[in-house]
Amino acid sequence: MTDKLPEWMLRAFSKLRLARYVHAARGNAVVAGRLYWWNVEASAALYGSLHCLELALRNALHHQLSLAYGRADWWAVAPLNPNGQRLVAKARSKCERRGLVPAPADIVAELSFGFWASLVSGGSRYDRLFWVPTLHKAFAYYSGRRDALYDGLWSLVLLRNLIMHHEPVHHRDLAADHAKIYRMLGYLDPQLAKEAQAMDRFPMVLASRGDVLRGFRPPRF
Repeated sequence: MTDKLPEWMLRAFSKLRLARYVHAARGNAVVAGRLYWWNVEASAALYGSLHCLELALRNALHHQLSLAYGRADWWAVAPLNPNGQRLVAKARSKCERRGLVPAPADIVAELSFGFWASLVSGGSRYDRLFWVPTLHKAFAYYSGRRDALYDGLWSLVLLRNLIMHHEPVHHRDLAADHAKIYRMLGYLDPQLAKEAQAMDRFPMVLASRGDVLRGFRPPRF
């Protein structure tokens, strides 16, 4: 049914990509087109709060680990698992390809949201090595279990990756995702959460979804 979409849209975004929206719209090409643009708008509206969370998380964890190991390049001596070591090496290599002699701050900036979230996991004894002695201090406003915190962070890593790779997010419970971002921000810094919410336009975008799909009942996923 993608052949009912405008040719310029098929040319720009590909039949394969748009077919998922046509399927979600049960073959209604008009609704599929609206849904595609709403997905773009919703993804853009979530970007700001995810930006705040990713930067706040990495800076808070980096600060605590730098204090614990007494050096800004704490990864040189910290017991990272093989995947963590690989990601640090990859970050260093990316800096070097840009002609930099990478300082710790350069490597920190290259390490992914997933890398930072993984430090809160229990894998590779990270619970005992990182969370218990050090990383819990980064979440001064959290008193729950580490595994619940990690699950929340990791679900937002997956959301962030969908958004940054231009994938569909319209089928998710985006209201719950949005609330989770602010819970995580609040655990790190309630003032940051408050300021981020002041500029957040996602609630308005979410409220517009009904207008986009008016008269159409989407399938259950």
